[in-house]
Amino acid sequence: MTAPEAFFERLSENRFASTEHTRGPWDASSQHAGPPAALLGRAVEERPGARTDMRLARITFEIVRPVPIRPLEVATTVLRAGRSVEVVEATLAPEGEAPVMMARALRIRTTEDPGPAVAEGPQQPSPGQTAVTPFFDVPWDIGYHTAMDTRFTEGAFMDRGPGTCWMRMRVPLVAGEEIRPLDRVLVAADSGNGISNVLDFNRHVFINADLTVHLHRHPVGEWVCVEARTSVDAAGIGLADAQLHDEKGPIGRSAQSLFVAPR
Repeated sequence: MTAPEAFFERLSENRFASTEHTRGPWDASSQHAGPPAALLGRAVEERPGARTDMRLARITFEIVRPVPIRPLEVATTVLRAGRSVEVVEATLAPEGEAPVMMARALRIRTTEDPGPAVAEGPQQPSPGQTAVTPFFDVPWDIGYHTAMDTRFTEGAFMDRGPGTCWMRMRVPLVAGEEIRPLDRVLVAADSGNGISNVLDFNRHVFINADLTVHLHRHPVGEWVCVEARTSVDAAGIGLADAQLHDEKGPIGRSAQSLFVAPR
């Protein structure tokens, strides 16, 4: 049987079936955090009554425990509804269970008469100028590693130190639905630690308990670039910090708090 050509299949307005494409590289029963993060980001934007004159500027995910590859329910709550700013909370839970991931998003009103943009131009070689970089060996045939195109301009998955990688979704977030700009960046942003690991994955575990993404604009085009650097203290607390780009230039930043320990 072939895998469904999406990360999720919609079962109802707020229920989704997780497919094999969500599977992370470390546990056959758990998802990579990128696809469920993108699902929560989409829930924030498409909830009933969501204002179309606002855009997500910041979202923080709390990863309570690994997200299982099972049917999931999404719920949203507006915590603050102002004229120019709103705060929305979203949760993701297996059916009948407590949430496994929570998000709090800041949305800011866009102006009808935009002023001049002040932003840097392209800082990375385009993905078209960059060779395809294979994922490291994963013990299953289908997962996040096969659902994403990856092209490094600096480093590689098994190299230690800073890394810069262009990433592109090969399948949509939700079957039969258009890929949105926010989908592209949130599916990729949780890979910062993997792109810039500083210790041997075979000898250490790296668990990110959260992910925060700031966006001054949403990406244009199919590719998102994660330019990442990881720092780890001797006490086992780390930070993976990344600048996010599209082919026009920087779009924002992401950060992951890490728990690091010997295997």
